[in-house]
Amino acid sequence: MTAPVIDIYTKFGCGYCYRAKHLLESKGLEFNEYDITMGGPKRDEMMSRAPNARTVPQIFIGDYYVGGSDELHALERAGKLDAILAA
Repeated sequence: MTAPVIDIYTKFGCGYCYRAKHLLESKGLEFNEYDITMGGPKRDEMMSRAPNARTVPQIFIGDYYVGGSDELHALERAGKLDAILAA
């Protein structure tokens, strides 16, 4: 079984981004990080994937839109994150 691709859109100096990345790393997960501090095509990509997103991080696990750091941590606390990662 192949793990789903994890994409996280971040900005420089973002504490919430750090927390989200730390949780993913603590679970031994690899992820693609896209720094959108200066805008550009990856910011546009993030906005097309999550049109109402105005903050970072924005996290996607495969086709599942997690949201931000708070949502990622809530999934972990509820014991749901591992099921999403296994899908």
